[in-house]
Amino acid sequence: VVETTEHVWPLSWGPWHPVATFFHLFFRVSAIITYVGCDWFSKSFVGCFVTVLLLLSFDFWSVKNVTGRLMVGLRWWNQIDEDGKSHWIFEARKVSPDTVAATEAEARVFWLGLIVCPMIWIVFFFSSLFSLKLKWLALVIAGISLQAANLYGYVLCKMGGESDISKVTASFLSQTVFQTACPSDFQKPGLEGLEIHKH
Repeated sequence: VVETTEHVWPLSWGPWHPVATFFHLFFRVSAIITYVGCDWFSKSFVGCFVTVLLLLSFDFWSVKNVTGRLMVGLRWWNQIDEDGKSHWIFEARKVSPDTVAATEAEARVFWLGLIVCPMIWIVFFFSSLFSLKLKWLALVIAGISLQAANLYGYVLCKMGGESDISKVTASFLSQTVFQTACPSDFQKPGLEGLEIHKH
C-alpha cells in the first residue's frame, strides 16, 4: 500500500546556491569519469568499484537531502509505518517573484543532471553487457538504481504525487523537454491537496 501526502514548508533561502549546484553535478560526474577511467588510472578492480560506489552513494544522499531542497524547492522520502505500509511524502516550496530568474537557472542545472546521468549509466549497462565485461555489471546496475531512484522521486514530487508512472512520464516530459522545469510550476494546483493513491 502506498499513500501519498504533501506538505508546503516555508524556508528562508537565497537566490543562488553555487555550492549546492557544484555538488549536485560533482559526485555524479566524478562517478562517471572514474568509471570510464578506471582501466587507465588503476589496475585494482576492487579499488575502482569501491570508489565509484562511494561517489554514487554521496550523490544519492546529497541530491535527495540537500540539492533538491535548495535548487528546486522539492523534497521527497519514503517511510514505513508500524503496520508495514509504505508512505511516499512529497514537499514543495513556493517561489517568490524576486528569485524566479535565479531559481530557473538552478532548476535547469538540477533537472539536466538528474535526467542525463542515469541515461549515461544505461549506456554503460549495454556497453558492459555486449562487451562481456560482466564484472562491472553490478556497479553499473547500482549506478542506474541509485540515480533512477532520485529521478523517480523528484518526478513524482514535481508532478504532485501522481502514482501512475505512464501519466507521470508523459506529463513530465511534455513540461521538462521544452521548459526544463520552469520554477513557476513548483507550486502547482495539483500540489494543494493530493489524493491518496494505493497500489
